[in-house]
Amino acid sequence: GERSQCGTSYHSESNVMENTFPVLHGLADLRLETHPIPPLNPNDVLIRMSQVGLCGSDLSFVYKGYLGDCVMEPPVGVGHECSGVVTKCGPAVKNFKPGDRVTIEPGGPCRTCDLCILGKYNVCDQASFHSSVALYPGCLARYYVQDADLCFKLPDNVSDEVGAIIEPLAVAVHACRRASVELGSSVLICGAGPIGLLCLLTAKAMGATNILVTDIKENRLKTAKNIGAHHTLLVDDSDPKILAKKIKDVMGCMPPITLECSGTQSAITTGIYATRSSGVIMLVGVGSPQVTLPLVHAGMREIDIRGVYRYIHCYPAAIAMIANGLIDVKPLITHRFKFEEFQKAFDMFHTGEDGAIKCMISCD
Repeated sequence: GERSQCGTSYHSESNVMENTFPVLHGLADLRLETHPIPPLNPNDVLIRMSQVGLCGSDLSFVYKGYLGDCVMEPPVGVGHECSGVVTKCGPAVKNFKPGDRVTIEPGGPCRTCDLCILGKYNVCDQASFHSSVALYPGCLARYYVQDADLCFKLPDNVSDEVGAIIEPLAVAVHACRRASVELGSSVLICGAGPIGLLCLLTAKAMGATNILVTDIKENRLKTAKNIGAHHTLLVDDSDPKILAKKIKDVMGCMPPITLECSGTQSAITTGIYATRSSGVIMLVGVGSPQVTLPLVHAGMREIDIRGVYRYIHCYPAAIAMIANGLIDVKPLITHRFKFEEFQKAFDMFHTGEDGAIKCMISCD
């Protein structure tokens, strides 16, 4: 049968396994529940969760009921950016021991389909993360069970909070790799939310020397400037062609690479007009399932439009970039909550109150 994605709380004295976690039963309907679950499979590790960061995709599921064309089918768990401590290992696990601090690559591919064999496991049709059922429970839980080979040890100089940001950072690494960001690249980043800011840090670490970040909020652009953006541009509802000209004027060129991180039709359209002919625009952000775009214009200028979904073995690079001081993600953590305050955390992040960028929930 299908392997359970449930986490467990293991009490050796009674051999009782149970876990407490929020469950989404409908729009904005999160309920804290406790459930018993089966023992570990041979290749599994049991992880006591430490920190979980909230993501825009979590908000989309909770408050809209969908993410792109993926529709929520309750009950579902929430949370997928996380860190924790290994508390028990299955008998076949060799690389971990109780006490190891880890970050988790959530979900799991089938490992046997053509896509998995080709190394494209992130778009495996059978992956638990890919389905509308998503994770049950999510990583926002007291405990979580995962395949050992989808867990990664955290170096001593990487905190639990920072370890929880490895997951979205891996998305940025995958986007920049697919876009072929390299030394001297000029990069346009549309959207200064968490993913846009992580793409900024990653592109700069990979050698980009001319980065412009756009957003509709001045406070987010201030953060982008503080963490290393060479240029920022406050955008409005102006004609995308006019905005594209402003981008060219500010950057001094039409960038060959655009990382679109907002998921909005207007930003994607602006990115198409702003990107240099024969360049590439990466669809990193996820918005409406259907948008109207100037595809003929993109086609006639040979602009490649590429999708980004999660990551392909990007965790080691993301961890190394942080551990070796190439990037600092700590400025993105703006709010902290206790496990029992998960509803307050979701509400604050949803409203963008107090300039929330990355809300972190402690599960300890």
